[in-house]
Amino acid sequence: MVKVSDLTQPDRTMVMGIVNVTTDSFSDGGKWVELDAAVAHAHELIALGADMIDVGAESTRPGATRVVPELEAERAATLIKELSQAGIRTSVDTMRATTAQAAAEAGVDMINDVSGGLADENMYKVMADAAIPVCLMHWRTVQFGDAAGVADHGGDVVDDVHATLNRLVDNALDAGVEHDQIVLDPGLGFAKSAADNWALLQALPEFVAGEFPILVGASRKRFLTEIRAARGLDHGPIDADAATAAVTALSAQIGAWGVRVHEVAVSRDAVDVAAAWKKGKDFS
Repeated sequence: MVKVSDLTQPDRTMVMGIVNVTTDSFSDGGKWVELDAAVAHAHELIALGADMIDVGAESTRPGATRVVPELEAERAATLIKELSQAGIRTSVDTMRATTAQAAAEAGVDMINDVSGGLADENMYKVMADAAIPVCLMHWRTVQFGDAAGVADHGGDVVDDVHATLNRLVDNALDAGVEHDQIVLDPGLGFAKSAADNWALLQALPEFVAGEFPILVGASRKRFLTEIRAARGLDHGPIDADAATAAVTALSAQIGAWGVRVHEVAVSRDAVDVAAAWKKGKDFS
């Protein structure tokens, strides 16, 4: 059995680099669909300081169309097998139990489900049988697959995320997932307004103080692009990398277990700065 502690960086926040083998992801769709390109990009991210590669074969961006299950599983498992054989730790970003199962058979180290296990009735069983760490994310939606729109969080998004994540944890534990295999993600950008996202980041110390490690996934999200837009500057997803690094630095300082990012180099610098700052001495 693999535990979260086996993936944890002892002195700093873990950096998870993103490789999307999709045609329509919001900031890099189509760039890494071919296996050789995806493998090369993953190795590049590792060289820049990533500790793990999160492989996604289906986009959940606003307006996304779901990928055929067999294609998602094939794309994800093929890349994961290549990376695993090269000694690179991986997670699989999927809401489908069949894809999670294929990834587990290919050697994946973590299952990262943005639906928190709710999109597929078989997911919790696959998680338990795989006996590897899992990440359960908050996403309040009527239909999983398209992250567009803003959900009703009952007037307090922080309370809703706390309560929902607690239910997801109970679901996973009841299915046989071990307590020390669970990571939680507040779900920044998923059916949440900019105000919701900032409220969750303000409350990040509450989440980090809880009993489960916290993964922060703010990379290139729309609420970060709005920072530059307010100043009349270019504000596409890639233009949000500096703001993403700022979120990474603050999250690391607070004690987040990990950050999930597209641009690894600046975020790795950010977590190293936070680690050195806490120590008050040379990080090396």
